[in-house]
Amino acid sequence: MDKMEKSVVSKVSEVATKTTKPTPAAPADGTLLTEEEILKMSDKDYMNEAQLAFFKARLQALERELLKNAGETTEHLRETVLVPDPADRATIEEEHALELRTRDRERKLLKKVQQSIASIDAGEYGWCEETGEPIGIPRLLARPTATLSLEAQQRRELKQKLYGD
Repeated sequence: MDKMEKSVVSKVSEVATKTTKPTPAAPADGTLLTEEEILKMSDKDYMNEAQLAFFKARLQALERELLKNAGETTEHLRETVLVPDPADRATIEEEHALELRTRDRERKLLKKVQQSIASIDAGEYGWCEETGEPIGIPRLLARPTATLSLEAQQRRELKQKLYGD
């Protein structure tokens, strides 16, 4: 019985050590890195605290912008303009439809942004979900919400093209 308890305790501590990662913090002096500084860093510095702080700040700024746009759309759609001309009315309705489609895309992006921020907090940001390899700084700078490495994304797109969704 005692042997089994020790085994369970050691397994629990082993799992805890493997799954808990340090929470990223801002650099000591409080300044964020620039894109150029991040690109110049070596591979061994990949997803260090300074890089994670940079990407978290970038994602949070994007999140604020998306939420601000959503609020502006809500206000814009509340403004009712009564136009007697059917052509003008159709134009206004088409503009509203376009704005709503744009906000729907932004809503989906907002969800990805929030998931990326959560993955930073969990210490999993910057690593491919499929292969576990680094996604890469250039790809994350271009698309901060990327969850797959370039190769894994290409494989997924090829598979979708060949077999459909």
